Amino acid sequence: MATGMTISRAAMRAGVGVETIRFYERRGLIEQPLRPRSGGYRSYDDDVVERIGFIRQAQELGFSLREIAELLALRADPAADCGDVRKQAMVKREEVDRKIVQLQHIRAALNQLIASCPGGGALRACTIIDALNGRPATTSDRPSAKARRRQQASKGRDMKTATFKIDGMHCDGCARTIEALLAVEPGVRKAGVSFATRESRVLFDPKTVTEDRLATVIGRAGFSVVGRPS
Repeated sequence: MATGMTISRAAMRAGVGVETIRFYERRGLIEQPLRPRSGGYRSYDDDVVERIGFIRQAQELGFSLREIAELLALRADPAADCGDVRKQAMVKREEVDRKIVQLQHIRAALNQLIASCPGGGALRACTIIDALNGRPATTSDRPSAKARRRQQASKGRDMKTATFKIDGMHCDGCARTIEALLAVEPGVRKAGVSFATRESRVLFDPKTVTEDRLATVIGRAGFSVVGRPS
């Protein structure tokens, strides 16, 4: 076993900074070596380097410093059982699963905000800023996708097509944004937007949504509907 390493040498061997070792010492994860009575530097050995590697690996797996301290205690306990470590790993896995669900909800919310963003134009028309400011977005009162499919599958509804002339589009991305917003509006069966012709054609159920409402959706995204829909 190599001995006599300075803290800087031990840090370099472990791939961390000196302050990281000192932080671990303050948290009780590493025992600080005694300073020699004759003076000089504290001496670190290979066990410290190995312990730091254990701590770093556990951190990468998501264990908190408190949980790592418990794992280190188990590691040093000759009476400890592998099952104890397994239990801690299972608890951590459940925590990770909960975080994944939360992140999926956040992703879905971001997808909705991004779809509703005009992608250009005045900042006052930015639906993402509106949502972060707590103002209701245009999608807030929409039913679920399942409810929309159920509505659209109902029999005896006469569908109607409206064509909108749109100003303010700068690229195909703008067209896709408008298309996405219209497509999720209740009562809309199909929506298509062309940047080349600056037009949108919408197939919708007039009993569920009006042409004025569709024009409003386009307008709230920061674009202008030219004249009345035909």
